[in-house]
Amino acid sequence: MTRILVLPGDGIGPEITEATLDVLRAAAGNTIGFDLMDIGLKSLAEQGSTLPDGVLGAVPAADGVILGPVSHYEYPKGQPNPSAQLRTRFELYANVRPCRSRSHLSVLRKPMDLVIVRENTEGFYADRSMHIGPGEFMPDPDSAFSIRKITGPAVRRIARAAFEIARERRRKVTAVHKANVLKLTDGLFLREVRKVAEAYPDVTLDEVIVDAAAALMIRDPERFDVIVTTNMFGDILSDEASELSGGLGLAGSINAGETICVAQAQHGSAPDIAGQGVANPTSLILSAAMLLDWLGRRGDTALSGHARRIEAAVEATLDNPAKRTRDLGGTLGTKAFADAVVEALQ
Repeated sequence: MTRILVLPGDGIGPEITEATLDVLRAAAGNTIGFDLMDIGLKSLAEQGSTLPDGVLGAVPAADGVILGPVSHYEYPKGQPNPSAQLRTRFELYANVRPCRSRSHLSVLRKPMDLVIVRENTEGFYADRSMHIGPGEFMPDPDSAFSIRKITGPAVRRIARAAFEIARERRRKVTAVHKANVLKLTDGLFLREVRKVAEAYPDVTLDEVIVDAAAALMIRDPERFDVIVTTNMFGDILSDEASELSGGLGLAGSINAGETICVAQAQHGSAPDIAGQGVANPTSLILSAAMLLDWLGRRGDTALSGHARRIEAAVEATLDNPAKRTRDLGGTLGTKAFADAVVEALQ
């Protein structure tokens, strides 16, 4: 049996996690087992930590992880952000975010079908650029500095991940950068991506400056197949692509390393609607399906079949305006939408 560690998180996390598990149980039956553990504000109140040691020990023992959104801005100083900690501690270097427009929900004039492969463990993120100490500092009250870390090994492994995905799609990788300004760090990024590209002669490599990429996503989204980029650029561009294709609430996402994969919705914890049963669970449902496919490619191929069925059921449900959640102009709440997906599965 496949064992999945479930971390519901904060805000709307428990609601959308419960909805996601309903769908997974309907798709996979008793072939998947779930182990629930608390993180975030709940574990802080009960165990004194937003990321207890027991959770950290359970992650590598599980076959995969489902992580609900967290309200890390509300955590007391010194308490870890579970999302960031899992990415760095377990080397979850590849944040994979597919974005496909739906004609009835997208604001684009042309269709979008791309995957953003974002490096997850370094870059401009201050909590990931130093071995000891923060990557931001203030030498005086009126000066603040941030360190950007780009390394050859990290670029090579994220580039390989992107090229492998492209081989199963339209065989094109676009490296998004700002090497015209960040000459050393993005120069290193491009150098290493080009080296990796030599091992994939069947995949075309394109290079686009990040400003142009942001504009081209709107004007000519069909230009892109797989985008590989650094941490901050990938974070921003994937949010843009998701909003253009229908919204963050519709976008799946995984954070994957060599042996561990975490499914995580693209959106935040939305504390303003927590407990009301109105949150859209689509993003976490699709993220969980991506996790099943990731596992299926490494062993039990039936899991990939479950993933495809879940994705098809979600699309069939979204195609019906009467079965959409309120953020999409429908009337359904969190549980009712999950029930509609389960019905579509059957």
